[in-house]
Amino acid sequence: MASLLLPILLLALLISPSQADTAICTSQTFNNSNVYTNYADLPSLGSCLHWTYNASNSSLAVAFVFVGYRNYDSWIAWAINPTGTGMVGAQALVAYILDDGTPAVKTYNITSYSSIIPGKLSFDVWNVSAEYTSAFTIFATVKVPEKAETVNQVWQVGGGFNKITGMIEKHSFAAANLISYGPLSLVATGTPNTRGDV
Repeated sequence: MASLLLPILLLALLISPSQADTAICTSQTFNNSNVYTNYADLPSLGSCLHWTYNASNSSLAVAFVFVGYRNYDSWIAWAINPTGTGMVGAQALVAYILDDGTPAVKTYNITSYSSIIPGKLSFDVWNVSAEYTSAFTIFATVKVPEKAETVNQVWQVGGGFNKITGMIEKHSFAAANLISYGPLSLVATGTPNTRGDV
């Protein structure tokens, strides 16, 4: 009997939280009562995205949800990269917890791996906020190119955060962190998938 249990225990240890956490989006409700047209579990980092695209003003309302947040000195981020697919060029919303326990969000225009400091985004963003309950969520509405059908999204979870300077420490380079990007369809109804293109 013990010989049968050992492989099962080893398999359980190998499953990452993002693999074990399926259907994250379907269980989410928000304190601000926001409702979105589409949703999809993202394929890494135990996270999901809710979104609504408004073609009349070329805007995208999003709620990025990360369920594994435990360390108040770390950060989460969701971004659109209008010039590429990865981190360099990403226009990021980075959320963290203040000393009094309330969540806050800063914007970062990531021009290089060595320049990750707060800055104005290359497009308009409004209705920016965050909440931390059973999950950590970033809310925002961003301007996207007129008649765009997809945008390149990037999401991430990082280590330390300097609450005075706004400088963030590099994230882990584990496999789950390195695959946390992909195209986002603005008009299709989102469903859980395994490739990062939602």
